[in-house]
Amino acid sequence: MSEGFEAVDPDAVARGYRRHISRGRARLAEVTGGLVEVASKGVHVWDASGRRYIDCGGYGVFILGHQHPKVVQAVAAQLRRHALATRILLDPVTARAAEALAGVAPAGLEYVHFVNSGAEATEAAIKLARAHGKRHLISTAGGYHGKTMGALSLTARELYQAPFRPLVPDVQHVPYGDADALERALADTPDACVVLEPVQGENGVVIPPPGYLTAVLRACRQHGALFVLDEVQTGLGRLGSWWGADRERVTPDIMLVGKNLSGGVIPVAAMVATPEAYAPFSRDPFIHTSTFAGSPIACAAAAAAVETIASEGLVGRADRIGTRLRDELSAMLREVCPHLVQEVRGAGLLIAVELVDEGVAGDLVMELMDHGVLVNHSLNAHRVLRFTPPAVIGRNDLTALLDAVHRAAQAVATRHPEPPAVNQFRPELAERTA
Repeated sequence: MSEGFEAVDPDAVARGYRRHISRGRARLAEVTGGLVEVASKGVHVWDASGRRYIDCGGYGVFILGHQHPKVVQAVAAQLRRHALATRILLDPVTARAAEALAGVAPAGLEYVHFVNSGAEATEAAIKLARAHGKRHLISTAGGYHGKTMGALSLTARELYQAPFRPLVPDVQHVPYGDADALERALADTPDACVVLEPVQGENGVVIPPPGYLTAVLRACRQHGALFVLDEVQTGLGRLGSWWGADRERVTPDIMLVGKNLSGGVIPVAAMVATPEAYAPFSRDPFIHTSTFAGSPIACAAAAAAVETIASEGLVGRADRIGTRLRDELSAMLREVCPHLVQEVRGAGLLIAVELVDEGVAGDLVMELMDHGVLVNHSLNAHRVLRFTPPAVIGRNDLTALLDAVHRAAQAVATRHPEPPAVNQFRPELAERTA
């Protein structure tokens, strides 16, 4: 075990979860052997036994990896200076973070409202839409926008919604990637606000057809609807561009930002808007507030994260590494287990491996863990695994990652042999890129 690791008893941690946090979460941990993560740095995470993993999970948070020195330094300095604000006086760190984020946002998005999580950013957007009289919400099937009440109303998944109905009223869902369906919905829906993702992450990295965002923006303009683009998972370089919006050079009325804004150090998220869309919040600073939102320590992380992504060229790096990783995963899985993989797809460092069923997907998650790699399944598409490695991953770790996937895929293929005369892998789909 590396020096500086605190001794941890995994059994005691599991007992704590069972007694005070979640019995279900404790049972889930038993499936993975009750592993407990205790340390992280760069692209690596260590468990309590001292074993090291390459982190391709984290639900897309770690574009800068863990404990990036520039973010840690900024947060540590702010912690020593002034961690939380009184909210009575103005805070220079919040202003700096807002300026940094607006400086890299699509042109026209100038105002920033900081919050603590992506779901809170969604809630802020819903309230801002209400302030404009936009009371009908339209989102897309398979979309994921969080699990607080308003955000959950937009997240079109029966599994998550059913226990909490009635949800926010006047919400409808249209097929993702179908601009004509959205156009029809808008024609029949007055006072609408449209909320969708440039790429659906939790639905298994679903990439819409070219021109989709442009058509959505055009339809919103034609029918007087507000357009909210949820970039909580896709933004700040994850797709190999600063934003999914940049892929079609669109500027929504409101954009939601999270995950990578944290720098992998302090939770922070934001809603960014045009002056016209933001006007109600700009006029009345008390119309939507939160005690801890936009704290100096969180904004120090946010400012450092944006500045580091820019100064280290990580957007372009995410594009280059993502292309290589996607291509090599596709070729490897086509060779090792073509009967188990439906498709390899993605953009930048948001990469999906879609398996033939959930059982095989779960088996591969566990096998990858045994080989020292952490990945996420997709919350709205359980047979899809997502690889979201940091853009700071180096050549040696990338080679080690590919080697681990190769060995894990071989092991899974042995347990799930190919039926006679069946090859379900579709090479033409695997070759598809963003």
